Amino acid sequence: MSRTPWRRGAPPAESITRARTGLTRDLRGRQRRYLIAMLVRTACVVVMAATWSRWPVLAVAALIGAVVIPYVAVVIAQAHSSRHRGTRHAVTWVREEPAPTVRVVLEPTLILPPEKDKAA
Repeated sequence: MSRTPWRRGAPPAESITRARTGLTRDLRGRQRRYLIAMLVRTACVVVMAATWSRWPVLAVAALIGAVVIPYVAVVIAQAHSSRHRGTRHAVTWVREEPAPTVRVVLEPTLILPPEKDKAA
C-alpha cells in the first residue's frame, strides 16, 4: 500500500469547523428568525391598539417597534447569511486603456450609378 508523502508546500486541509452550513439549514434558520421578528411585530401592533387611549406613550413605543422591526429583521438575516459564505475578496476595478485606433486614410472615389439601357 503506497502513501502520498507529506509535503511542506502543500496547502493545509480544510477544517470541518470552518465549513459553511448547508443551504437548507441556513434558509430554515433565517425563516425562523424572520418569523419570530414578525410575531414580535404583531405583538407590538396589538399592544399599540390596546393601549392607544389609555397609555399613549406605550402605544407610541409599540408603534415605533412595529415600524422598525421589519427593517432590523431583514438586515440581521442578511448579515447572518453573509458570515457563513466564506471569505470575500476585495473587488479591484482595473480600468484598461482602450487600444489606440488606427486611422486609415482612404483615397476619394467617385461612385457612379449603373447605366440604363437606351434601347428601351
